[in-house]
Amino acid sequence: MGSTRTIVAVKTVVVADDTAFVRDRFKTALERGGHQTVTVRTGPELLLKLRQDQHVDLIVLDLRLPQGNGLALLKAIRKLERQPGAIVVFSGTIANAQEVRQLTSLGVSGYVNEYTAVQHILPSLAPHLAPEHHNRRSSPRVVLGIPVSYRFGNTIAAALTLNVSQGGFAVRTTSPLPVGTPVKTRFRLPGATIETLAEARVAWVDHRVGMGLQFTKVDAAAQAAIDQFIEARFFSNRKA
Repeated sequence: MGSTRTIVAVKTVVVADDTAFVRDRFKTALERGGHQTVTVRTGPELLLKLRQDQHVDLIVLDLRLPQGNGLALLKAIRKLERQPGAIVVFSGTIANAQEVRQLTSLGVSGYVNEYTAVQHILPSLAPHLAPEHHNRRSSPRVVLGIPVSYRFGNTIAAALTLNVSQGGFAVRTTSPLPVGTPVKTRFRLPGATIETLAEARVAWVDHRVGMGLQFTKVDAAAQAAIDQFIEARFFSNRKA
């Protein structure tokens, strides 16, 4: 019997960034994944596109767009009659943790590094392109490929992470476990002297991407180290 595959329907995505290099890479990755993608470079262009289209499933947004700075642009989007399915913000355009809290209050569902390697772009956006197949976390994710081992029952498997957040991580695997499966994980963050041991459960599965693991038990010291690592990496590439 063949394995069940998650089918992700074609989605309409708008990539809004004033840098052609960023726009082109995200457009290339999304179109390779079968999604319809348009790019804009200013705030007025983005608002015009949203008014013209019947529905946009995802906006990937630079908060420092020309003529469309930050929170004011998001507030203008929220006043439109037709709302986008989801909004993801480029992490390098966020100033500080306080702004993250403000973005969450305006319905921003996630964050992505604008300099993510092309092969990691689609996995990073997968929870927002197909939320029906994923348990989405609004906490910042850092794209990071580190070895991780996870044990389920009497089986131990190894993989590389796709991204890491304060609440868990995603791994690339062609043999994902069923959603809800409890696992015990072991990994070491870059620069750490000891390994982190944590219990988790499978939160989402996509056979084209891998699976997401959500922490269910982490000791306080390990969680503090994870939080510090994520915050330091998340704001390290911020645009001026």
